[in-house]
Amino acid sequence: MIAMSKPLLKMENLERHYETPAGVVKALDGVNFEIEEGERVILLGPSGSGKTTLLNCLSALDSPTSGTYSFSGSEVPRNNSEQMTSFRRENIGYVFQFFNLLQDLSVLENILLIQELAGKKDPKRAKDLLKLVGLEAEVNRFPGEISGGQQQRVAIARSIAKRPTLLLGDELTGNLDTETSNKVMEALVSACEMENITAVLVTHDEGLIKFATRVIRIDSGKIISDEQVISTESE
Repeated sequence: MIAMSKPLLKMENLERHYETPAGVVKALDGVNFEIEEGERVILLGPSGSGKTTLLNCLSALDSPTSGTYSFSGSEVPRNNSEQMTSFRRENIGYVFQFFNLLQDLSVLENILLIQELAGKKDPKRAKDLLKLVGLEAEVNRFPGEISGGQQQRVAIARSIAKRPTLLLGDELTGNLDTETSNKVMEALVSACEMENITAVLVTHDEGLIKFATRVIRIDSGKIISDEQVISTESE
């Protein structure tokens, strides 16, 4: 028998509303979906569609107004900053559009710092992760000495150094050209597969769909389509 994946997270009737002088803005308006372990999900939508708000709720950076969000079978804490921080520390890796590397630390030291903060310092693993994203030759260089695409690959290695269950990305290739974006995404896919990490990535770039296993389109705070990606790559 083929082993079936199990849901890692589930959102039901999730809403996030904001009060503004012009009235209530429904950034999320009744979102329902499950994500299984090992999936690579891309969230696509126009500016203001609610995709970044959804990512913030997934990471417990923000609390939904209503609805339920469960992770590994337990409800995710909300409206409690300490519990939300603990949830993120234990479960979430994050890759941003801007690399956010510490410029006065070497590539390797950027990874080691995150490991140390997570209480999981492991120099061998740090070097292995840099090799995984194709940067084994750059371990002693500083961020300012390598390209933007290489810095983003360092950011990916850094984000998975603490062994997150869920990796989130917000326009992580937004500052990169197409060729560099492809290299970064290939590194991310390899890392997620090797580390058994589930990924949810926000983007406006349709060209990244080929790196996903599933695409969810969102507009006006609602999911308008949810489709599996069928690989067309030849073996």
